[in-house]
Amino acid sequence: MIELIVSHDGKNWIARSDLLSAEAATLEELDNKLRKMVKEKGYLEPGKKLDLFMAFDNSTIPLWMRQYSQHYFNRIVQVGT
Repeated sequence: MIELIVSHDGKNWIARSDLLSAEAATLEELDNKLRKMVKEKGYLEPGKKLDLFMAFDNSTIPLWMRQYSQHYFNRIVQVGT
C-alpha cells in the first residue's frame, strides 16, 4: 500500500507522498495519473495488485468546520496489472 495525502487547491486535486506526486482537475484523472505513475516507476509487481490510500488533508478545512467532518473523505484506489 502507498499512502498519499490528497487536497484541493481550488482548481486541481493534488495527491502527494514521498514516492508519488500528481495533480489533476478531476479525481478520475488524478486516479489515472497515479495508476500510470505506479506502473512506470516499477512499484507494481507483475501479476499483483497495489492499493493507493488517499487521506484527505483535513488542515485545509476551516477549524470551525472540522468538528462536523471527522474525515472529509478517504479513498482507496486499486492498481492492478
